[in-house]
Amino acid sequence: MDADPASNPCLRQPRIDDAFGRILARCWDAGAAPWSAVEVIERDDGLITANDASRYFAEPEHWPDLERWGWEQGAGRILDVGCGGGRHAVPWLALGHEVVGLEPSPEAVRVLRERGVEAVIGSVPSLPEGLGEFDTIALFGNNLALLGSPAQAPEVLAALAAVARPGALLIGSGMDPGDGGAAHADYQAWNLRRGRARGQLRIRVRDGATTTPWFEYWLATPDELVAAVAESAWTLEALERDPAGPGYIARLSC
Repeated sequence: MDADPASNPCLRQPRIDDAFGRILARCWDAGAAPWSAVEVIERDDGLITANDASRYFAEPEHWPDLERWGWEQGAGRILDVGCGGGRHAVPWLALGHEVVGLEPSPEAVRVLRERGVEAVIGSVPSLPEGLGEFDTIALFGNNLALLGSPAQAPEVLAALAAVARPGALLIGSGMDPGDGGAAHADYQAWNLRRGRARGQLRIRVRDGATTTPWFEYWLATPDELVAAVAESAWTLEALERDPAGPGYIARLSC
């Protein structure tokens, strides 16, 4: 498991490209119909999962109650970090909020702009210049995992605090990795042997023979999130767990 497939000269590697954006654009062009495009996620131990890309366009009436509760707290000028196809940004716009979407994918940004969202190319922790300040910073779709790792979380939280107005809220969703279960327990044990957090993932998004670069995605337990926030400019106001699963919503103030 410790071998890196990229080190094998006999294996041809996929081409680095905007794989995630291509998937989103294909789904949007198909009217966001279910399974009109498939998001393939590859983990660095070789695990492959496939998801219906239309989830990035799901409307509020189809969201879980906890997600809807968190989204309803968005107010004022909103920065939607990792906003995908605009699942949360477009309904906020419909309510009259000013929304800026932040996405590393150029094709995703194109789709967002077609949907009326002011969107910029970028990601945490290196935010683009000139964003201004925000009343709400959102990290939905399990995007609290964009904290990356216990080591990177302080840098991400500091970058977000730098664009937060006094009294701003950070609202995001995360997922407790639990004990991993049959599909993930070995990977979590491998993480621990490497000195990583149990819920850290190194993943990339695949579209045919193209792929995004590898990136870090941290499924933090609530206790790990509390510890990360305690060392930042943010104060944890609430953490609501999904009674039916491992998900949770955190509400922070600055």
